[in-house]
Order: sequence, then C-alpha cells, then structure tokens
Amino acid sequence: MERRELLRLLASAGALPLLAPLARAAGTADDWQVQFEASGAPWKTGFATPPNDFPLTRATVRGRFPDAVAGTLFRIGPAGHDLGGERYHHWFDGDGMVHRFVIEGTDVRHQGRYVATPKRVAETKAGRRLFEAFGTTPPGVEPPTSADSINVANTSVLPMGGEVLALWEGGSATRIDASTLDTLGVKTWRPDLAGMPFSAHPKIDPDGTVWNFGVSSGQGLLALYEIAPEGTLRRAAVVPVADMPMVHDFAVTERHLVFLLPPLVYDGKRKEAGATFLDAHVWRPELGMRALVVDKQNWERRQMLALPAGFLFHVGNAWEEDTPRGTQIHIDYVRSENSDSVFISNREVMRARRVKTTEPHLTVATLNLSGGRATQTALAQEAEFPRIDPRRVGLRHRQVVHATQIRRDLPGFGAVARTDVETGRSQRFSYGAQTMVEEHVFVPDGSRPGWVLGTAFDFGRQKTVLSCFAADNLAAGPVAQATLPYALPLGLHGAFVAA
Repeated sequence: MERRELLRLLASAGALPLLAPLARAAGTADDWQVQFEASGAPWKTGFATPPNDFPLTRATVRGRFPDAVAGTLFRIGPAGHDLGGERYHHWFDGDGMVHRFVIEGTDVRHQGRYVATPKRVAETKAGRRLFEAFGTTPPGVEPPTSADSINVANTSVLPMGGEVLALWEGGSATRIDASTLDTLGVKTWRPDLAGMPFSAHPKIDPDGTVWNFGVSSGQGLLALYEIAPEGTLRRAAVVPVADMPMVHDFAVTERHLVFLLPPLVYDGKRKEAGATFLDAHVWRPELGMRALVVDKQNWERRQMLALPAGFLFHVGNAWEEDTPRGTQIHIDYVRSENSDSVFISNREVMRARRVKTTEPHLTVATLNLSGGRATQTALAQEAEFPRIDPRRVGLRHRQVVHATQIRRDLPGFGAVARTDVETGRSQRFSYGAQTMVEEHVFVPDGSRPGWVLGTAFDFGRQKTVLSCFAADNLAAGPVAQATLPYALPLGLHGAFVAA
C-alpha cells in the first residue's frame, strides 16, 4: 500500500466509532451504585473502587518462590468503577489500575497505581464522568475530542524497553515507568499513527518481533503493526474487513497472522442513534465465525475461512505445518456459543449480581489453507485467560494454562488448570469455595517444566493472594504463596519480567 493511501485511511480510521454523535439529554442519577452498595454479595469487593493508590507493601509469604520467578509480575485491570455517585454499567469501563508484584525468594512486595490517563485526570478533577465508555453513557457527557480522551488503559500490559505499556482497545498504548508505575504519556509509534487503536493482546515471536492490530469499527478497517524487538516500528498498514466484528485477540504462526472474527458485528446506525459502543454491536450468527489469515510478509495476501458461529475473547496459540493436503494452521481458543457474557454477566457484576450465561470452553480449530476448509473440536474444559510458554508463541505447543471451574453461585472461575490441547488431558488446582481466580501466566525455567504464577481474590478473608505452582504438578498446590493485607480489584491481564 502506498504511503499516501495509508495516511488517508489512517486519518479516517483515527476518528473511531466512539466519536459518533450521542443522545445528549441530561438524565437523572441511576441506582446502580445504590444497588451495588446494598448488595450482601461477599465477592463484590472485587468490583469495588479503591479510593487511592496502593503504596509499596510487603506481603506475608508462605514457602519460597523459585529462582526462576525472581522478577516482577505486572498486572492491570478496571478499578475506577464509580465517581460522583454514578457507577459504570460494565466491568470493562473502569479506569485502569496497574500493579507490580516484586518477587525475590521469600520477599514479595506489591504496589498498585491508577493510570493517570487524560480521561481519569479530567474526571477526577471534575468529580464526575465527562466521557462515554465502552458500555455506559453517563448523563450529560460531551463528545470526546479524540480517541485517547476516552482511553482507560485498563486491559493488558506489554513490557518494552524498560517501560510497561498499558493497553486498551480503542486508542494508544500508555507508557508506564516500570519501577515507579508513574504514567509517562501515550506511546506514538509514528506521527501519522497518533491515536490509532493499538489492541490489548500483542504477540511476541521467539525472535522478539512484536505483532499487533487495532480495530476501527466505523470504517471497517483492521490496522496491523510489526515492531522490532528494540521497540521501533517496522511496518503499519490497514486492511478492509467487511462486517467488522468485535475482535479482542489474535494469533501468530511462523508465516501468518490469524484472526477469528465472531459474528458480533458493529452497526454504525445504532451508534448514531445514541447506543453505547457495546450496544452498537449486533449478534449475526448467519455470518458464522470467520477465520482471517494474513501472510506475515505480504499483508495483501489474505484468506478467509469459515467456522461455526461462536464468540471469543481470547486465543491461546497457533502453529502451522505443511502436510500432503497443504498448509494447515492449528489454533486453540476459548469459545462460547454466543456473546451473552459481554452483554449480560460482565454488566450485572457492576450491580453485584451473578447472572449465568453460556459457558466458554477450550476449543481447537484446524484451518486448511489449501482446501479453504476449517474444522474444530471443543474440549471438555471450561476455560478463560489461556496462556502458554512464551517461548512457544507461533510454534507447535501442547500445554495451555487457563482458569477453569465455572462457579454456579459466583462470577468467574475457581481453579487454575494446565491442559494438553492434543490429548485433552488436564490437571487443575481448586482454590476453594471462597476464592475467585484471575489470569495465571507460565514462567519458563530453562529445560525444566517451569512454573505457573498468578493471583486470586480470597473474598472469605478479603485478601488477594499470589501463588506459584510447579507447572507439571498443579494438583499438589502452591509451592509458595504471598498474601496481601488487602483485596485488589479483580483485573484482566498481566506479564512477567525476570529480574
């Protein structure tokens, strides 16, 4: 694509559907905050708003964290859920809070700070919400001046160049000082890319190359990024996608980028009529799940394959092989029958309500590029937050670490598991009846099996715990566990950086 055409498309894409006109009638305060405060649900602290940052605090440690996990676990998630008596109507709306767990043997310290985005700074100063969000349009808000004026930096983190990038879906990455968690401003990869969506799930090849994407729903464009290991931009372009869906994650193989496109499609007319960005999406199962495969070297070479309709947030990994039947890509992801979770359960927790929706399961799909056909198999494991050995990104793998054990009476999951995606065999550790599991990551340890590291919210004690497991023996329980003297808001994603 010629640079002039790229600049034209990027300029139009930068407007973003979130900037579409809104219904501006002033409204009265709703009762979501009242309902949340009145609820007796013991787990609701996980969705409460911390009034302040968390200073560096030492945890109580049982056991000893292995040498391989000496370093820092960075985590992030929505935390600022209410302001001025108004409560957001969706978990994904909250202002981001970034955390670091500094781990060294029997010493673990935690620090948590709100990301000082322009949105948070302006709204905190005003004492009320000034801008719309992913799933909420507070009364009396004004149109955003740019994509980054509504950036909440609350979804994932990317350690890079001695900093940590706090990631969102609809705008720039936000630079964070890795040692102090100070907010340093937005990351601009190139002047003409300012404000472009840079999504929350970049993939890092074994050689250190970073790949990412961004979605401009209103323009039907998918932005693609290739970034060198040292953090300089190599390439960026946009490609058109018909019936642009909500896309949260993707995968890479040795030669391809792979996007699974659920039939949750953006409708600009709904947005213009005043719907939130979320409610501007329509479930269209007749489209099926489309698999878009893009050649890494030549982004103009693209192929679309069809899978049965389903919804996903997260992908585990993908790898490819050349067979007598042509090139095949194997990809594992967490699939639900429909998108009810994003519309219902992730909303109702803001009122401290548990509403059961379709159960997500680990699923393995095979894409035959030569024949243009795709098949898939659902595994038995309920799953979310899939993670793999980071050394195997884009390569053949077997083990996926994930949350599992859906709670009938609680939101989320109660156990962590490690599943072989080729055999379906799985091992797990259940945290107990009063704990909600967050994402766990895999930490390599040379040629040894490695470690599983992650956080959970013990609402019985109203404390957050950080646990470390031997990856090949989850069922034996944690080899070490650090307990904070307080509970953190439930978060989304994280990354480990060795000391």
